[in-house]
Amino acid sequence: MITTTPAMPPVVAAHPVSAAVQAVKPIKRISSASLMEGGRELEIEHAGRTYRLRITQLNKLILTA
Repeated sequence: MITTTPAMPPVVAAHPVSAAVQAVKPIKRISSASLMEGGRELEIEHAGRTYRLRITQLNKLILTA
């Protein structure tokens, strides 16, 4: 005779939200003036691609690939 045991239900953390909250780091803030260092355009390398961040004539920031 073959007997089997019932499958165990998945283990669920008592407070999954609290674990996620602990992993959150504060967002770093830097001024655009500091980032641009007096210029109006800069290039950012990310994951093998180059992105261009520029300040428009209306003083808005635009990021393009």
